[in-house]
Amino acid sequence: MSKTVAEKKYMDRVAELGCVLCRHLGFGYSPPHLHHVKEDQGLSQRAEHWLVVPLCPEHHQGKSGLHGLGTKGFYLRYRLTEIDLLAMTIQCLNSAATFQ
Repeated sequence: MSKTVAEKKYMDRVAELGCVLCRHLGFGYSPPHLHHVKEDQGLSQRAEHWLVVPLCPEHHQGKSGLHGLGTKGFYLRYRLTEIDLLAMTIQCLNSAATFQ
């Protein structure tokens, strides 16, 4: 599924935030990968480009990350779901304060 111009612009804005989990944990800015939230979707279904969260490589695909731990293990470690991360991302996008 290719991205529309609007989706690309949105995803660029999300990427500018840096890792939302590093931010939450107080680690500061970390360059992110974009993770597509697949809540209640099958493995073969594509997630919408609007449903992305910025996660650094470790928190995305590393051993302590969402793909490394799995969704259940990730929740047990951080007490956060993909929906929590999405809500945090939306809050950051709509915050008047900038983060550096």
